Amino acid sequence: MAAYREHHRRVWPEVLRELEAIGIRNMRIFLTGTRLFMVFEAPDTFDPARDYQSYAANPRCAAWDALMRTFQRPIPSARPGDWWTPMEEIFALLPSQRERGRGRFVPLSHVLPHPGPS
Repeated sequence: MAAYREHHRRVWPEVLRELEAIGIRNMRIFLTGTRLFMVFEAPDTFDPARDYQSYAANPRCAAWDALMRTFQRPIPSARPGDWWTPMEEIFALLPSQRERGRGRFVPLSHVLPHPGPS
């Protein structure tokens, strides 16, 4: 866990640039035990299958993902081929109607395989 945290304190600049280039903003990753939860904002036109392919075409981003996969494993309910697993939003408290139409949050879940020291 310590190494995973440390990598995320120093995310490679190419990774940050490519994530922004495909429309991702306000990305956050949370950890509880061995469970990761990631949420980010993306435009309504965001398509994970299409846009992540564009992101992964950058060799540094592909290398980052390969490195992160050494720490991760899909959650038990993941569909075949899923790495991060999409989650269904069942409730949202929005500050105002004005905030609607500015994109959407994309929640995803993942598991780290070893609880190790924090």
